[in-house]
Amino acid sequence: MHRIEVSERIAAAPERVWAVVSDHEGMKRWAGVREVVRRRPGAPDPNGEGAIRTVRAFGLVIDERITAFKPGERLEYTVIEGAPLRDHAGEVVLTPDGDGTRVTWTVRFEPWIPGTGWLLERVLSKGLSGSLAGLKRKVEST
Repeated sequence: MHRIEVSERIAAAPERVWAVVSDHEGMKRWAGVREVVRRRPGAPDPNGEGAIRTVRAFGLVIDERITAFKPGERLEYTVIEGAPLRDHAGEVVLTPDGDGTRVTWTVRFEPWIPGTGWLLERVLSKGLSGSLAGLKRKVEST
């Protein structure tokens, strides 16, 4: 199992960061993706547990299911279709950090093609770091 973890401190309260992180369709404004569409709402929050979102980016169309949703603290998801990976699970955790918030994004996966894990780690790590930098810019500029 491959694991990637990236982290960024954002100068805003967790509630403010959460409002951006948990807005699936708003991800296109900070995550470096072309489009995100919520295909099925979660319950009780439409963006919460059980929601299915389709992410279009880098020539891929990936479906993800939200598997855990704790407002202001944690969002977990699994890829259910479209990625060149298997057993892909992601987690975004918000932790108070002084007068700001530490956002940690962790991804675990297995590559479909043996021996390509190191390459996928590099690509995903760069993408996740870029997404967190975009999140920081988005939250701190509003």
